[in-house]
Amino acid sequence: MSDTTANLRRHIKTASDLQAVVRTMKAIAASHIGQYEKCVRALADYYRTVELGLGSLFRDLPPTPGEGAQDAAAQDGRFGAIVFGSDQGLVGQFNQVVTDHAIATLAALHGKAVFWAVGERVQARLADAGVAVIGVFAVPNAVEGITSLVGRLQIASEAKRAEGGYDQLYVFHNRPKTGSLYEPVALRLLPLDRQWQDGLAKVAWPTKLRPEVMGSDPATLRAYVREYLFISLYRACAESLASENASRLAAMERADRNIKESLEDLRQSFNRLRQSSIDEELFDVISGYESLTTAQKTHRQQPVRGAALRRPQEAQPGAAWAKDPGNAARALPDHAVTQKVKP
Repeated sequence: MSDTTANLRRHIKTASDLQAVVRTMKAIAASHIGQYEKCVRALADYYRTVELGLGSLFRDLPPTPGEGAQDAAAQDGRFGAIVFGSDQGLVGQFNQVVTDHAIATLAALHGKAVFWAVGERVQARLADAGVAVIGVFAVPNAVEGITSLVGRLQIASEAKRAEGGYDQLYVFHNRPKTGSLYEPVALRLLPLDRQWQDGLAKVAWPTKLRPEVMGSDPATLRAYVREYLFISLYRACAESLASENASRLAAMERADRNIKESLEDLRQSFNRLRQSSIDEELFDVISGYESLTTAQKTHRQQPVRGAALRRPQEAQPGAAWAKDPGNAARALPDHAVTQKVKP
C-alpha cells in the first residue's frame, strides 16, 4: 500500500514539474507572438511603399525586364522553392501543413524542383517526401536574426539561379489567419515577368499628386527590385515565425489542459488510496479494542478456581467460637465434659 502511495506521489511531482515547463513555454510563445505580429504590421506598410515605388517606375518607364525577369511562357519546368518551417517541436501540424502545400503546388506544375528548407523539422518532412533539399538554414530566434537569414537565402538562391538550377522561384510559408491559427501560402518570387510589371503599374497612387521618379534608370529599377525581393522574403519569414509561435501556444494550451486533467485524476487516486489506508488502520484499532474488551468481560464472568472446595464459614474451626464462646460448650458432646464445677 505504501509503495503505491509513493508511486502516486512521484507521478504527481513529475506531472507538476512538466506543467511548470509547459506554462513557461506558453508564456514565451505568447511574448514572441506580440513581437512578430508587430513586425508583420510594420512590414505590411513598408511592402506597400515598395510596391508603390515600383508601380511609379513601371508607369513612367517602358516595360523592361527586371532582375531575373523573363517571359513566363519560356519556362522549361525548373523550379526553386524556399520552405519556411521550424527548428523546434511542439507546434502541432505546422511543418506538415506547409510541406504538403509546397509539394502539392509544385507537383501541379509538372517540373523538377530543388528545395531550401528553413528549419530542421521541415527539412525532415521534405526528406521523408523524397524531394531534393540542397540547403538547410536555422530558424532565427528573434526579429533581429531575420535580416541575416534573408541575406543568406538571397545569396544561395541567386548562386543556384546563375548556375541554371531553376527558372522560377517560389516561397512557401504559413501565414497568420483571422479566426484560425494559420494558413499555408505560396508566393512566386521569380521571374519578374511582364504580368508582374503590369500588375504593379496598375496600383493606384494614394493621392492626387503623382510622384516624380528621380533617376529613372535601370540602376534605380534594380535597386527597387532587390528591395522587393528582400522584403518579400523578410515578410514571409516574419509571418512564419508568428504562425509558429501561435501554433506552439495552442499546443501548450492543449498540453496544459491535459496535464491539469491528469493531475486531478492522480490526486483523486492518491486521496482515495490514502483514505483507504486510513480506514484500514482505524478498522484494525477498533477490532483490537473490541477483542480486548470481549476478553476482559469473559474473564470477569468465569468463577475463581478452588472457590467451590472451601468450607462454609460456620464449618471453619474457631470461626463461630470467636463470635460466641458459649457455642464451644454446646458444640461438645456430653461425654466430653469430664470436670464438674465445684460449688
